[in-house]
Amino acid sequence: METEQTLVLIKPDGVQRGLIGEIVARYERKGLKLVGMKLLKLPLTTAEALYAVHRGKSFYDVLIQFMTSTPIVALAVEGQNAIELVRTLNGETDPRKSQPGSIRGDFSLNVTHNLVHASDSPENARRELGILFAPEELYEYHRADEGILHPTKE
Repeated sequence: METEQTLVLIKPDGVQRGLIGEIVARYERKGLKLVGMKLLKLPLTTAEALYAVHRGKSFYDVLIQFMTSTPIVALAVEGQNAIELVRTLNGETDPRKSQPGSIRGDFSLNVTHNLVHASDSPENARRELGILFAPEELYEYHRADEGILHPTKE
């Protein structure tokens, strides 16, 4: 298993509904480590860079307006297979297709207001983390439970 870093955004609806702690706790309880975290109001240029792959699609303008409307929380999450784990914990983009127990399955209201964004590949994770975090904003440290969660091979 490979240790990866990935970006998670708690979208405006997650912040406004008071779900930051619940969402963060789910990643931490799974054994993922937060290596960066900040509350910010996403600038327009940053949102456009982050969602450039969707430019020209029917939902792009609504997405940009939503993501820049009120504060978000940006998380840099690290762990073995972090990208896949985070996406599983988040659930499907469409909450009607999300499993109960996933973040979106338990709390999401619709496709636009689906609480979280997560990188979908190692390449996008690196690109997106670079948009939201400067290198000095990402921290290396050891969690007390790492020996249990990620035992070294003998």
